[in-house]
Amino acid sequence: MPTPSRRDLANAIRFLAADAVEQAKSGHPGMPMGMADIAEVLWNDFLRHNPNNPQWFNRDRFVLSNGHGSMLQYALLHLSGYDLPIEEIRNFRQLHSKTAGHPERHETPGVETTTGPLGQGLANAVGFALAEKLLAQRFNRPEHAIVDHHTWVFLGDGCLMEGVSHEVASLAGTWGLGKLICFWDDNKISIDGNTDGWFTDDTAARFESYGWQVIRKVDGHDPVEIAQAIKTAQAETDKPTLICCRTVIGFGAPNKQGKESAHGAPLGKDEIAAARAQLNWPHAPFVIPSEISDGWRAGNTGLVREEQWNRAFDAYAKQYPELAAELVRRSHGELPEGFSDAAQAYLAKLQAEGPVVASRKASQMALEAFGPLLPELIGGSADLAHSNLTLWKGSKSVTSNDANANYVYYGVREFGMSAISNGLALHGGFLPYDATFLVFSDYSRNALRMSALIPANVVHVFTHDSIGLGEDGPTHQPVEHLASLRYIPNNEVWRPCDAVESAAAWQRGIERRDGPTCLIFSRQNLAHQARNPQQLSDVARGGYVLHEPAGGKFDLILIGTGSEVELAMQAARKLEGEGIAARVVSMPSTNRFDRQSAQWRESVLPSTCRKRIAVEAGVTDFWRKYVGLEGAVIGIDSFGASAPIDALYQHFGITVEAVVAAAKQLR
Repeated sequence: MPTPSRRDLANAIRFLAADAVEQAKSGHPGMPMGMADIAEVLWNDFLRHNPNNPQWFNRDRFVLSNGHGSMLQYALLHLSGYDLPIEEIRNFRQLHSKTAGHPERHETPGVETTTGPLGQGLANAVGFALAEKLLAQRFNRPEHAIVDHHTWVFLGDGCLMEGVSHEVASLAGTWGLGKLICFWDDNKISIDGNTDGWFTDDTAARFESYGWQVIRKVDGHDPVEIAQAIKTAQAETDKPTLICCRTVIGFGAPNKQGKESAHGAPLGKDEIAAARAQLNWPHAPFVIPSEISDGWRAGNTGLVREEQWNRAFDAYAKQYPELAAELVRRSHGELPEGFSDAAQAYLAKLQAEGPVVASRKASQMALEAFGPLLPELIGGSADLAHSNLTLWKGSKSVTSNDANANYVYYGVREFGMSAISNGLALHGGFLPYDATFLVFSDYSRNALRMSALIPANVVHVFTHDSIGLGEDGPTHQPVEHLASLRYIPNNEVWRPCDAVESAAAWQRGIERRDGPTCLIFSRQNLAHQARNPQQLSDVARGGYVLHEPAGGKFDLILIGTGSEVELAMQAARKLEGEGIAARVVSMPSTNRFDRQSAQWRESVLPSTCRKRIAVEAGVTDFWRKYVGLEGAVIGIDSFGASAPIDALYQHFGITVEAVVAAAKQLR
């Protein structure tokens, strides 16, 4: 059999992509056809991976930031020998297939992160590269480079137009992420046409200003130039690299290449036939000749590389057994033995001491308690460390050479911060947390959604949770944000009422393994709440009975979160003085509560009691699911105002008196 040329190997990618898009009647064939030559060189000559074990810890990470070209990645995975058979390629974009319209980490073996929203794949990759650098700093020894891999990124014009690309590329340069190598698909085409009308940046100069190595004017269809550019990129160990590849979108489709018509729609049968003739590809759709399949598999040394690494790791473990054990534990996402018991002991200690502090301060106290137990904890804030209170005594900047570096000063980059945190979590070896004011969760919103979708185990900290922040006014006072975050599927939101619930929320965020946790903390001090041992245990359920009237009989239920729990407690005491018995339910996490058994939910909010009032300093409609149309909600359905906290709560009617009046009206 003839030895296939590099163009033959790349054409396998092109026609798998074009045929899959054609069969699905939707998709993006242009980018896979345009970047096929780059992908072929990278995957066959440079990428260190093992298709038989996609989770090999020291593998290179490949990220398709321009995720609309997903068929490029699926073709690569199939051709390289991952568990992605040709039937899955045929089922591109179909229900329950492993080949969704955009790469999804939880669906497809070999996909490192879910991409599609442009620019975020690059941001995740910066997180991957930072994780690799910090783990190498922590675990490597002069004679043992046990953590040593690259992060490779494909990105397009759209990724570089997105603002998040500026945020994260700037940080990557500052951090000197020399093992981050990005390929810019410079084809000058986006969906609306030639980008000369809206993307005229000097991109190369921009990245040079960030502190990147930039390799300009690489012919993205010349394997020799591509390989030389990659070697140059790898030789630079102190800077990330951007390889600027001039490509033709839809390469090989004679009537559509170089045009927007090749971007986001099937080429059509006639155009695919013409491309087959032009590229000398006579094979039927989804047929890959054996010599080409063999050509793709011939360069696959993944099994050998992983075995070599395993032997190196065994030698490392003999010399440094404690370090090796820690790396294994962290890479498996396992918490240190005894963490849960230590956390519960800390909660009991807080309950006994009863501190009256802002929940943002209680959060910092929890970090001081849990941080020394968790070497994998890595935190950061978007230029608000001293307001979010995310620093603890063990915090050490990632810009240092300290082996235990664990704190990121992100600057004012909320979106990039949360997207990088997703990458840190996905890489493995770290449990990231990040922080900003709750109102600025809007800036990081899509990265928060991606945390839940991927899913990534990240703790997102948001302080200054309501009008309670006071004089900064409505621009800084979140109103709709709590409801908005709670509505994200698989996102668990906690708004604790005191130091005990704050620590419990942190414990849940640390122990969760199936998605992100958002912790919502106050600026103002919060009263400590009395609890018996059973109630202390019940906090973890997300909603529980905090106060029961004498005798256990009640006329109505008051539901509160955060700072409004104390308000509900005061209202209950006043109502009881007037002969109205009220149960008080603290519901720090509605998401967590909703996942409890029906029996538990009924025990907390019995269906026999329809007289219910919810109180929270946020939009009221969210709480109708708990109080019904016949119940009442004390909250705020307008923007806030600039004034001291007490004046604001009085002005907006979030008061004990308002709760008492509502209770009497329900009677």
